[in-house]
Amino acid sequence: MMGRKIIMGIDTSNYTTSVALMYTDGELIANLKRPLTVKSGERGLRQSDAVFSHIKNIPSLMDEVRLCLGGEVPAAVGVSSRPRNKDGSYMPCFLSGVAAAQSISAALGIPLYRFSHQCGHIMAAIYSSHAEELIGREHLAFHISGGTTELLTVKGAESGFVTEIVGGTLDINAGQLIDRTGVRLGLDFPAGAALEALALSYSGKRRAERPALKGCYFNLSGLENKISLLIDKGERPEYIADYTLCRVSEAICAACEAYISENGDMPIVFAGGVMSNSIIKKELSRRFTAYFAEPAMSADNAVGIAELARREYIKE
Repeated sequence: MMGRKIIMGIDTSNYTTSVALMYTDGELIANLKRPLTVKSGERGLRQSDAVFSHIKNIPSLMDEVRLCLGGEVPAAVGVSSRPRNKDGSYMPCFLSGVAAAQSISAALGIPLYRFSHQCGHIMAAIYSSHAEELIGREHLAFHISGGTTELLTVKGAESGFVTEIVGGTLDINAGQLIDRTGVRLGLDFPAGAALEALALSYSGKRRAERPALKGCYFNLSGLENKISLLIDKGERPEYIADYTLCRVSEAICAACEAYISENGDMPIVFAGGVMSNSIIKKELSRRFTAYFAEPAMSADNAVGIAELARREYIKE
């Protein structure tokens, strides 16, 4: 197609090194990812180790990017420069992506656009669920991952989104709980997919327990203690997996229902790696007007960053 240009997106989270390529008409060319290596039995990475892993991953990813470009040159590059869309939000791992994006921008003389990792997740969900009408409409987003469990109000802005935290966890994150439970059960980190498979093998009765809320906020550390007791008692792994995911699902639902009951019904975009879980998605879809990213765009990725950069580029 004549006249199309290519936009590059880069995201360097604490879990994955990601690069995406997209045409200026919105067609996705490539969604390239390298997971960061975590030693068996470990429950995550220190920031220094994450930065080092990104430095190792970026060159090989760029070799793949070169093949996908097929001799063309990107017209612009976008990057996630911080975790959240707020002043003072900072994690060292994102400096790896910023360094790569700034180098590409300077070498090629192309525009560089910066966004938050969280806004990238929200846009990836909107993009892959074909819900572009939400961009100009206030809605809710629940960003749920190993590093974040936040219920947000979302409004369109000149660049990216304006978000405000209105609910979520008061202690550990949902993804942390899932990964810690999986590691306790002998699964490798990150444990989400394996814990889901284990839960799907459970055929017994489920225990639906509603969490105590403080407004639209909840705690998950008490649930982690209960799960540890179940493991210590020798409960079946498949029961523990199902119990964990159902309790996480109920906490998410309770926070959303609390906000909607006070402020009126709104569509909800569910973003982040935990939202690739079919058990949780099924329950959220039953209760809410819900939008989800495709599984490949639920976990950390650069597609949302590329789409945000594309929208900035075509304005100019």
